[in-house]
Amino acid sequence: MTQVEAERPDESTGLRKFRFGAGGEGNKDEGGARKFVKLAQTAEEYGYDTFAVPDHLGNQVGPMAALGALSQATSTIRLGTSVLANGLRHPAILAKEANTIDVLSKGRLELGIGAGWMKEEFDKAGIEFESPGTRIRRLDESLTILDRLMRGETVDFDGEFYQISGLEGSPRPRQGPRPPIAVGGGGPKMLALAAKHADIISVAPGTTPDGKMKLSDMTIEKTAARVDRIREAAGDRFGEIELNWTIAVIVITDDRTATAEMALKALDQGYPPNIERDTEFTVDDVLNSPYIAIGAFEQIADQIREVRRRTSMSYVGVFPTQMDAFAPIIQLLKGE
Repeated sequence: MTQVEAERPDESTGLRKFRFGAGGEGNKDEGGARKFVKLAQTAEEYGYDTFAVPDHLGNQVGPMAALGALSQATSTIRLGTSVLANGLRHPAILAKEANTIDVLSKGRLELGIGAGWMKEEFDKAGIEFESPGTRIRRLDESLTILDRLMRGETVDFDGEFYQISGLEGSPRPRQGPRPPIAVGGGGPKMLALAAKHADIISVAPGTTPDGKMKLSDMTIEKTAARVDRIREAAGDRFGEIELNWTIAVIVITDDRTATAEMALKALDQGYPPNIERDTEFTVDDVLNSPYIAIGAFEQIADQIREVRRRTSMSYVGVFPTQMDAFAPIIQLLKGE
């Protein structure tokens, strides 16, 4: 049984217990592979539940090789990818690598995969960057194949993009029936695809063509609407899905309102650079956004509890640069 399956929502509240993950886009290998390993070990010491490796062709470690190293350098923290670009790997090869990591880590893998979005990297590598619709259809086929091969089944598949004949999934994973699969998205088509296949869905704001998060999508109301879309698409299996989000900004302060006002001014000046201010945003919007955490530790903990109450999202992610700041909040929420 996977950890995601084991931690079902509480029958009285319909809510899952919190989990906490570190990793994602901030995991660039600026200090070398050894520093990267130390980062995962620190996350484990802080009490994070998962550590995720991103997938880019730039200045960073390769995700699958890194997970192999981390499987031996850590002992309890779950290991993931956030997220693999589907167009860079054939699902038959990826399934073998994923199950191998699950065996090496003694059942700690969470495989995150998406359609891929950085056209520049595909262009540099000489790999065709397909249209959004094509990438989503390709990912749909990959997820179907991964699901079966990662269970150790023998697969025959004749699709638009992949043709597989009598291939047996091996090695058998440590987790049963297979390691959990995570898919992220913000648009209707990606959320519907995730609702069809994923054990974990990362609920993300929409992005601009250069990958910046749209501020207009970062309100609690827009986030709850995306969760409603997942609920509708998933139908009866919604209760089996764990919902994740990643906090983009964390500021520890005793004056939430004044800091929120300063944050709005910073957004006007283009900071942080991963957020595009494409709409008017109020102080209340900032303070209630799932993706912005401002306040004292207890205030941020209360804010996260409210996000879970309003959206049912329970799996909280932070970037590695914010692991230290967020660690005390984990201790306030652990076990809830």
